[in-house]
Amino acid sequence: MDDLLLARSLFGTTMAFHIIFATLGVGLPLMILIAELLFQRTKDRDYALMAKRWTKGQAILLGVGIPTGTIAGVQLSLLWPGFMEVVGKVISLPFQIEIFAFFLEALFMSIYVYAADRLSPRMRIVSVLLVLLGATASAVLITNVHAFEGTPAGFRIENGRIVDVDPWAAFFNPSFFVTAGHVTVSAYMTGAFAIASVAAYKMLKEKAAGRAYQFHQKALLMGLIVGGTFSLLTALNGHESAQYLHRYQPEKLAAAEGLFETQPYAPLVIGGFTDPETREVKYGLEIPWLLSFLAGNRFDEVVVGLNDFPQEFWPPLFVHTLFNAMVGIGCLLILVGFVGFAWKKMLKRDRFPRWAMWLFAASGPLAMLGIEFGWIFACTGRQPWVIYRTMLTADAATKSEGLGLLFVLFTGIYVLLGAATVLVFRSYFRRHPLPLDNPTGEASNNP
Repeated sequence: MDDLLLARSLFGTTMAFHIIFATLGVGLPLMILIAELLFQRTKDRDYALMAKRWTKGQAILLGVGIPTGTIAGVQLSLLWPGFMEVVGKVISLPFQIEIFAFFLEALFMSIYVYAADRLSPRMRIVSVLLVLLGATASAVLITNVHAFEGTPAGFRIENGRIVDVDPWAAFFNPSFFVTAGHVTVSAYMTGAFAIASVAAYKMLKEKAAGRAYQFHQKALLMGLIVGGTFSLLTALNGHESAQYLHRYQPEKLAAAEGLFETQPYAPLVIGGFTDPETREVKYGLEIPWLLSFLAGNRFDEVVVGLNDFPQEFWPPLFVHTLFNAMVGIGCLLILVGFVGFAWKKMLKRDRFPRWAMWLFAASGPLAMLGIEFGWIFACTGRQPWVIYRTMLTADAATKSEGLGLLFVLFTGIYVLLGAATVLVFRSYFRRHPLPLDNPTGEASNNP
């Protein structure tokens, strides 16, 4: 494995691990806020208990997300010095503002965790709202650097020097709003389905007539409704993202769809795999004209194919599979949300069938898997550029050696951190079972 691939693998592994905690760290505060609002509206103390317990989980996730995020920041400087030189001169603004967003999140998270019982109802809601705003702003600001990589703006490179720097133009680069919207709604979706997943699993283990079953059923319905709503919004944002790729990164869209020939009435290919020898997608389902419509809202829109670009600038062709996996999971989650809502609210059924419960239990891991596929697709589909058509990834990478050992060490650290996180969750919630006899206090020894 060469040094460039090692550098990419090391940073990619770090981000693949960190994104779990970062995504849930944005999605869970929304669910806590909704639970608080429902409690204040209905006076049903189950919702207050949900908010309290989910906050404990949020605190654990934040405790792991902070060090992994710090590792990612350090690795940016160590592994990609060429890229960070541009960042330092052009788009350091999001990093600087993100510090204040994180402080806002951490401050009010501490207030809510340790003083929620002493706050007025209004201040409880304000505290959680500010946690949500801080977490969302932090995610948007960090992701904006990725948006800048795909649609760089606000500077020029002239004779190897960075000139005409406009940090605000770099900040509000052409894909800022599309990317910010996508990271926000997909994180909210994932947080909701994570709640639904845990609730469904608990319901499978509880007696249907029990008090705990009713508690988890409320959490499940909340997760399915919120998750289904944001999965639909994620799909709508995905349509806008396809149009942005068509306009700003046409070879990335062509690789995602396995399109080699530039053409109007371009078909959308679902499934299959891209064969570089025959330059076609094998075993895929082709829907005529649909890609042109998605790209330009018209069936005769001309979509540029890969053959119009030098082959050394093609993204890896396996991104077609990643893209299909991401879209497939998103469509399935829309269906999951609709099934849950229709079965309970429209058909008025008291219980879900067992097959549906297992599907709900799988929704959280599936949502997180979709996030992972989407992140890998977004970064890999931009290759071989670290800053699109401005700086090659190879030119930005460190020239240091010994990355193989670091890759092994950090992978081991993430395995240990992941295992420790699971153990802490299991230990805490086993020692603090549902106090349904006293929802306002800590669990007694009798669950």
